Amino acid sequence: MTDTALLRSRARLAGLLYLVIIVSAGFAEGFVRGGLIVPGDAAATAESIRAATGLFRFGLFADLLAFVADAGVAVLLYLVLRPTSRTLALLAAAFRLVAHPAIGALNLLAHQAGLSLLEGRPAMPAFSPEQIEQLALLALDLHGYGYVIAGAFFGVHCALLGVLLLRSVHFPGWLGALLVAAGFGYLFEVTAVFAAPGLEALAAGVVVVTAGIGEVVLCLYLLIVGVRRDAAAEGAG
Repeated sequence: MTDTALLRSRARLAGLLYLVIIVSAGFAEGFVRGGLIVPGDAAATAESIRAATGLFRFGLFADLLAFVADAGVAVLLYLVLRPTSRTLALLAAAFRLVAHPAIGALNLLAHQAGLSLLEGRPAMPAFSPEQIEQLALLALDLHGYGYVIAGAFFGVHCALLGVLLLRSVHFPGWLGALLVAAGFGYLFEVTAVFAAPGLEALAAGVVVVTAGIGEVVLCLYLLIVGVRRDAAAEGAG
């Protein structure tokens, strides 16, 4: 296999795994938690989750699948972009591995804690049903904050990835610009949530636009095109 073919195969495999991430994580966060959790209303949230415990449990599994795939994407993107800059590629991979396979996966314990409390595991006779529902909502709120914390590391990853794509001969510059924008979108959300709460709604919209466009376009480019030009200038490494 030539260097170009090897890079292209790695890029397309990364694109396939990225598609798994987008579908799985989008389902878990947007459809499951977004559809069942009622912000600020413990009773309504408890009622929704108890009526769809199987769906809520599957949401955790979908997230876990996404984070496993994310580890693969981190390594594959490192291999594809290592010829451009070994140091930047390693940094980008490290931040991605910390963001989702590490922080994101551990954060699923809060998702499970909310479900376990509502299912009566463990038994907590000292607490009233209403108090247990409040504790469950607290666990799910903490999961939401954990998601944002992971976004701090993922935002740095996206920015570094964008710089690598801008510098690489194998990808168009506009693709790198989209990823840099996505990185700043994630970092803006982190700043808004923890330092400027009044900007949370605006930040959420910015992330939807910048990360939604940037990551979906990157996924499709990797899956369909792979790499753009001959690898002779850099070598597959």
